[in-house]
Amino acid sequence: MTAVLYYRNMQHFTMQVNGKEILCDGEGYLLDLDAWSEDYVVAAAEREGLELTDEHWQVIHFIRDFHEKHGVQAPVRDMIKHFRTAWGRDKGNSRYLHRIFPKGGPQKQGNRLAGVRKPKGEH
Repeated sequence: MTAVLYYRNMQHFTMQVNGKEILCDGEGYLLDLDAWSEDYVVAAAEREGLELTDEHWQVIHFIRDFHEKHGVQAPVRDMIKHFRTAWGRDKGNSRYLHRIFPKGGPQKQGNRLAGVRKPKGEH
């Protein structure tokens, strides 16, 4: 697999997903965004000790759809607005999103699983 390493001496590792090697940076973000698949999500979530629920998948697909449509990461504000409508006030809030994505919230862990680059300022 050929991937562009964005920084000289950058830490990286490979994950095995369906017999393919998937290259990630040291924090687990995909280096080749085209390598994303739902099987990758399952493998990455397992690596992070996260048991995926329907709510996780909804957030992951929201992040991917937003990124595909706008070419940028989904702001947490937009996620909250969307999920407050979809799930109600008890779950459609920042605290709940951070609870279901305990390793960095939806902006970090959610983006990692959705195959979207690190949030701005995190590079």
